[in-house]
Amino acid sequence: MISRVYIFDTTLRDGEQSPGVSLSVEDKKEIARALERLRVDVIEAGFPVASPGDFEGVKAIAETVKDVQVAALARANPKDIDVAWEAIKGAATPRIHTFIATSDIHLQYKLRKSREEVLALAVEAVKYAKRYTPIVEFSAEDATRSDWDYLAEVVVAVTKAGAVTINIPDTVGYTVPQEYYELIRHLVEALKKADLYHLFEEGKVCFSVHCHNDLGLAVANSLSALLAGARQVECTINGIGERAGNAALEEIVMALKTRQDYFARVLGQPLETRIDTRQIVPTSQLVSRLTGMIVQPNKAIVGANAFAHESGIHAHGVIMHRGTYEIMDPKEVGWTGSAIVLGKHSGRHAVRFKLESRGWKLSDEDLSRIFERFRQEIKDVLRAVADEYLEGVLLDEFLGEEYRYVVSAAYVSSLYGAPLNPLAQVQVLDREYGAKKAIQVGVGSVDAAFKAVAQALGYRFLGKEDKEPVSDHDLRLVDFHIDAVGKGTESLGVCGVVIEDYQGQRSAGLGKDYDIVAAGIKALINALNRLEAYRSKGEELKRKLAAKAA
Repeated sequence: MISRVYIFDTTLRDGEQSPGVSLSVEDKKEIARALERLRVDVIEAGFPVASPGDFEGVKAIAETVKDVQVAALARANPKDIDVAWEAIKGAATPRIHTFIATSDIHLQYKLRKSREEVLALAVEAVKYAKRYTPIVEFSAEDATRSDWDYLAEVVVAVTKAGAVTINIPDTVGYTVPQEYYELIRHLVEALKKADLYHLFEEGKVCFSVHCHNDLGLAVANSLSALLAGARQVECTINGIGERAGNAALEEIVMALKTRQDYFARVLGQPLETRIDTRQIVPTSQLVSRLTGMIVQPNKAIVGANAFAHESGIHAHGVIMHRGTYEIMDPKEVGWTGSAIVLGKHSGRHAVRFKLESRGWKLSDEDLSRIFERFRQEIKDVLRAVADEYLEGVLLDEFLGEEYRYVVSAAYVSSLYGAPLNPLAQVQVLDREYGAKKAIQVGVGSVDAAFKAVAQALGYRFLGKEDKEPVSDHDLRLVDFHIDAVGKGTESLGVCGVVIEDYQGQRSAGLGKDYDIVAAGIKALINALNRLEAYRSKGEELKRKLAAKAA
């Protein structure tokens, strides 16, 4: 028998309370649709009474999604509950989530009420909300700093009043896993003593947990609560939320899935969610983009480095068998592409693997040539090496003498602050057709220089208004980055670019110069040379090298 864990997503309520985050109604609707595809059980859409904007956001979400419950937060008073209902009454399955604090510190300094008064307000709020919907959740704010016996009294009272979900929040991220486990067990025992345990056993009443991450324990505490009998977890995408954030949805879900064996062994049955895990990474990236909250590279599950292997030993192990260093399949959570990352720690196995994944089969001798060139020219220059740069090193090694273009002169006049835009004049030597000159203006010096190079050689960079290329000379700038070799104002500038042609073929180039604009021009010419070489002789070279390796 499998025990179901319900995922209550509060990204659009608690997550939006993160400092600096402000989502439009359209942003909220887009995230809500993504959460519906992810198949969360409940979306907490917001706190409607907080502002007209919050009300409209909750209302819009309630009317947008269908295959998920929509919850609205309300304090334990009739006005909040009335406004919450007005916002969510259009939902397919509406839920009112009412709350009041139960810790003595909150009662004394925030509410200025006695325990008896708070208990009465909690019960009345649940009864009042039940007039609108049978799905009423009650939260005891700051539960983990509350007196356990008083908290148990409140839990029993609101259960009798009709609450179907009892949330025990670790509002300030104060508790630790074993203590939280014991608290949930204490509350389960309280239901037994009140002759209400049958509701818990039959699934008519569910304990929920809402953990904050102030001590970095939000996920651990949530999992501990599930072992104690809780069956709903309140969490957010990427763990965003007030202060240090909330328990991260992706970590909760994948911990339950990856260690299903452990939970089955301890509980006698596995715990499962209904989450479509393949939607985790796309949803994470959407939330990051719309909130502006960047996901740290080493973030579990959804961080850029979560499945990345650069160390030679680790990369070799993963190439031989993923299970050596990976406990999850990255595709299972929505990642695509190779998990092997090239950088200063990469070895020959990683270089061979990357090249073979792009169709290049090399003899040991040719691999040694490429690896040595990679190590000397790129390995210590770029922190992470895109596949296109490695392929470019191979083209340099075998076709470099045949490259068409050489930068012969470049001049960029930057008139910042003046009414005129920066101007670039370049001259490029085309070995087939002689010197090519062009003059262009741009929004910045690099923009002007790149446009001038493109014009001189018959290319065109697509702008924001260009959705699709219209000719085989249209290019898209996929990536542009700059770095420095050394320290101080006289450091050598390093520029890297990745371009893409009309067929989706990508090419990368590096350029070095003490003038960063000149470095950018060199990088672009390098990328164009490689692109031209691959177009004309790439497939032929692949066949030749493969035959040599056979």
